[in-house]
Amino acid sequence: MSLFNYATLRHAAVLLAPCLLAAPAIGGQVVAIKAGRMLDVESGRVLQNQVILIDGDRITAVGAASGTAIPSGARTIDLSHATVLPGLIDSHTHLTSNPRLHGYMGLSSSDMRSAMYGVRAARDTLNAGFTTVRDVGASGYGDVALRDAINDGDTPGPRMLVAGYALGIKGGHCDNNLLAPEYKDVGNGVADGPWAARGKVREMAKYGADLIKICATGGVLSKGDAAGAQQYTLEEMQAIVGEAHKLGRRVAAHAHGASGISDAIRAGVDSVEHASLIDAEGIKLAKEKGTWLVMDIYNDDYILSEGEKAGFLPESLAKEKEIGQLQRDNFKNAYTAGAKMAFGSDAGVYPHGDNGKQFFYMVKYGMTPMAAVQAATINAAELLGWKDKVGSIKAGKLADIIAVPGDPMTDIGVLTKVGFVMKGGAVVKQEAAR
Repeated sequence: MSLFNYATLRHAAVLLAPCLLAAPAIGGQVVAIKAGRMLDVESGRVLQNQVILIDGDRITAVGAASGTAIPSGARTIDLSHATVLPGLIDSHTHLTSNPRLHGYMGLSSSDMRSAMYGVRAARDTLNAGFTTVRDVGASGYGDVALRDAINDGDTPGPRMLVAGYALGIKGGHCDNNLLAPEYKDVGNGVADGPWAARGKVREMAKYGADLIKICATGGVLSKGDAAGAQQYTLEEMQAIVGEAHKLGRRVAAHAHGASGISDAIRAGVDSVEHASLIDAEGIKLAKEKGTWLVMDIYNDDYILSEGEKAGFLPESLAKEKEIGQLQRDNFKNAYTAGAKMAFGSDAGVYPHGDNGKQFFYMVKYGMTPMAAVQAATINAAELLGWKDKVGSIKAGKLADIIAVPGDPMTDIGVLTKVGFVMKGGAVVKQEAAR
């Protein structure tokens, strides 16, 4: 049986073909979605036979089909054979990063070319059901340009919150250490010392960053550093967080090592990215401070299987082999301990559009299927500061809605088979079941 009613699909396709990026409620027409199953991520329940009413870009009503009248003249989209859920949110992406150009191969891509690549990545991400992303570091302010192009309707893609350049120490994970000394190349996000770091926060804000990304420790994909070694000091991170919060920007801290994680949390960052080697102290601090953990536990597969072909440095492959499984084990430890966790995949390390593959590992390493979906909806929306706009199917929120075949509560893998995507009331994808 098809995922969607074929007659409705053909009718909608004819109507929508000329204007897939336009809001469907032209002339005030109400859209009604019939949902066979709907995930209520706020209550953690699966509701049967629901109707969702949409006017313009907003949800106006949600209720049982038996008690929710569809207004006369409304355009109906029949998803009665599908599971309907909120548009997904990935809290850690790099849309302008090409996953097939790592290490020295990445030097062949200019900032402008990377931004152009981001157009394709944005489309693939949206078609995968991720209607909102937080992009945490790009060269040349390509993420700012991509965000603005999407907002202006020039190209399809998810809603974006962007960081501009990631901030870090000279020679650290957020610097460029691939070129010889005579090139005198220093990353544009490098800032040593509290006041220089404050200046970089101001610079990122000036040129359009919605949030600030910092590198508290070394990384897997950088040359010449240990992934677990702390880089920014507590004093430097406190200066960054203080300046960012003063300017209304949240702070995401790249941190693999235990000491860097703990100091980043003490400094007041809003989220810790990767958190691969987080220890009991770090988990305790995260719970006490309400700090979000964003742990990318799928991309280990891609790095180890495709990394050499994609240009990963041998030392990067060695570092991934060292910490990949530890990160997955610590994901389970953090979830079991009750830390706040939001979905983040590090898309750009692996191909864009494969974001949903991470759900399998989140369930494998301790989460219930509902908790995994909540991490990518209501939890991620709270982390981004957009809980009033996205993250659940509720009257007053933006109509970001997707549908999948089957039931993700019994087979989380169906979240990689998104057949219907609506962003802000506009249908951008609909197809029969695969």
